[in-house]
Amino acid sequence: MKFTSLALCGAALQLVQASPVTKRAGGVSDADILNYALTLEHLEAAFYEEGLKNYTKQDFMDAGMMETFYNNIKSVGMDEKAHEQFLTQALTKAGANPVARCNYSFPSTDVKSFLALGNILEGVGVSAYLGAAASIMDKTYLTAAGSILTVEARHSAYLRAALGESPSAQPFDNPLDFNEVYTVASPFIVSCPDRNEQLPVKAFPSLTMSSMDMDAVMTGQKVEFMVGDGFKDMNSADVHAAFVTVTGPVWADVMSSGHGKYTATVPKGVAGQSYVVLTNGDSQATDDNILAGPAIIEVN
Repeated sequence: MKFTSLALCGAALQLVQASPVTKRAGGVSDADILNYALTLEHLEAAFYEEGLKNYTKQDFMDAGMMETFYNNIKSVGMDEKAHEQFLTQALTKAGANPVARCNYSFPSTDVKSFLALGNILEGVGVSAYLGAAASIMDKTYLTAAGSILTVEARHSAYLRAALGESPSAQPFDNPLDFNEVYTVASPFIVSCPDRNEQLPVKAFPSLTMSSMDMDAVMTGQKVEFMVGDGFKDMNSADVHAAFVTVTGPVWADVMSSGHGKYTATVPKGVAGQSYVVLTNGDSQATDDNILAGPAIIEVN
């Protein structure tokens, strides 16, 4: 069942009873967090709009998809649009300034690459809402974010199953912090309106799998990563790979092969869409010691 305009308005009015401008330690407010979520919803909504303009129902069927699947992908796009409208209205009615859509660049060239990227974005959306939940002060906003999270998880499971991946590859999803999510999202953002307020987030240097083969990797397999611009080179003995999980990082030693390339062995305890960051030391993985990443890796 889709949100109607009346339902969206009613839900937004309920959220006005909470104050999104209350600041917590560090100067981050619930309004900041909702605008961070809106930034992601803008990106996802634009992604589906662009993809469904570029690829017709016949294109989907030529790629081996059923008409029902095409219609469901249209519904997923409508969900993202509803999330976008919901957060925009809630922020506006609460007296905050909602960020506007940016200009984006999505590297999909056909239906299969469009769906593969959509699968990744939905997984990141789940991890983003999960990671942000602990920072939301007002229970009303937490419930609203949770209701979006559960839908994003359904999207992710549906796309994973359609692409031949396990819908639920592990019993717990992986949370990502604000800067980690922004690092993943920022390569798709070309430019944003000047009127958009600057969110309290930053992007770490990028970390990508250096191999062009994007198939799933196995536990115990060696994987090579490449760091992007801004990476501060240091003694390789101090560089470690942290695989993000809900209970904390699963650590792996890394070997430097020079030219910004590092090799790590996929450890036990991670599965499905997983995230890897390079850190200075192996005692924690926080904004203070993340050197690059996260890289997205599918562990089979």
